Amino acid sequence: MKIGSLCSGYGGLDLGVMEVLGGEVAWHVEYDTAPSKILEHHWPTIPNYGDLTTLDWSTLPPIEVLTAGYPCQPFSIAGKRKGADDERHLWPYIKDAIRQLRPRLVVLENVRGHLTLGIDRVLGDLAELGYDTRWVCLPASAAGAPHRRERIFIAAYPAGQPWSIGDRNDVRAGGGAVEREPAAGRGSVEDTDRSARDQRGISAPGQAENGRSRADVGRRGGAPSADAYGDGLGSVGGIEHVERHIDGPDGSDSVWRDYEPAIRRWEHVIGRLAPSPTAPDGRNGAHRLSARFVEWMMGLPEGHVTDVGLTRAQQLKALGNGVVPQQAALALTLLGAAA
Repeated sequence: MKIGSLCSGYGGLDLGVMEVLGGEVAWHVEYDTAPSKILEHHWPTIPNYGDLTTLDWSTLPPIEVLTAGYPCQPFSIAGKRKGADDERHLWPYIKDAIRQLRPRLVVLENVRGHLTLGIDRVLGDLAELGYDTRWVCLPASAAGAPHRRERIFIAAYPAGQPWSIGDRNDVRAGGGAVEREPAAGRGSVEDTDRSARDQRGISAPGQAENGRSRADVGRRGGAPSADAYGDGLGSVGGIEHVERHIDGPDGSDSVWRDYEPAIRRWEHVIGRLAPSPTAPDGRNGAHRLSARFVEWMMGLPEGHVTDVGLTRAQQLKALGNGVVPQQAALALTLLGAAA
């Protein structure tokens, strides 16, 4: 299965998709210099076509799955929310890519603020292109992360050809779909989300929102409810506090204080210990937020962003714009199980 990646960043959305569906990335489309260096470092043989606003999509190799974590700035509650009037609004180009490439599955990601600005246009455009959609909004903490970072994930597929998650490396459409048998009482994404958290031993975060749209509804209907949380990753002080006690490795108090349960939980999920949250900045012995710690909070392998030769500012920008792979994998699992 071949995956085409738009607005690739450091590849977080693609990593989540591959975790669930298997397959391999056939090409990237990433314009910014720093994320492009990350992609080149980890995927040296995969072409990066650069600026998606100038591409002739008919010249790209065919793919089955298309991913796009398109820029959030036009929709984020942390910004000016100019929507389609923002120069960083790239959805029309992604729409054009979908029209010409006709993938069997499209996986999109954006901030929660998109629910109150712009998602009606996205869903309507997908309907006009002949795609049905499902969406879910959930925090990274639903996958075990020590922060909320609430995001919306959209799965789109050709109308009348529902998809589900079957065997690894297999996305089937229409009558050939391999359906998962839902457990009793799991008739909605919320129920599936709750079950997934229970299986992982994760304390329940805010309830995920979900929805579907079909090609026959076009642009009708309004956007879902407003975002009650911030869009950004936040600082160390913003790490979720879980109301239960988990002892550290030596049973003693640590630098994490009230946040230690959330930190230990994420260590267990991703299989490596948390690095120090701060590092010396070389000036008067002062410390500041460590990019390695942010990389760890984003669920990435050690050095995925920090060992590529970027400046600290470039690392933090790439991480701040990135996708938590485990969160993307959970979202896709929920959407695939909701068939």
